[in-house]
Amino acid sequence: MTDSRTARDEPLASSPEPKQCNEPCPVERGMRILGGKWKASILWHLQAGPTRFNALSRELGGASKKMITERLKEMEETGLVSRQVIATKPVAVTYELTPFGHSALGILESLHDWCVDHDV
Repeated sequence: MTDSRTARDEPLASSPEPKQCNEPCPVERGMRILGGKWKASILWHLQAGPTRFNALSRELGGASKKMITERLKEMEETGLVSRQVIATKPVAVTYELTPFGHSALGILESLHDWCVDHDV
């Protein structure tokens, strides 16, 4: 009988054993907040400062306005972004990162660098 395991299946000698997650672990909780289609892209595009909805929609390209609206609402509920209605004619809405949202940018920068480094 041959062993079908590969080197990928073997833990690295220097790597600590992963801790068991009984409840949603920190990684899972984080993914629940940052995961989901378009959320990371929205965060990435809002890092330069307050952005009007239509400008954000143009920057995201393939996302429908309905999808962007849903994601922004979720992100506002979790405290990643804040929404401001500007009383102009027509009414304008801008979104910007909260301090909590800004704190996630380091994660996105690491993900960006990882993708570039590994040609992903």
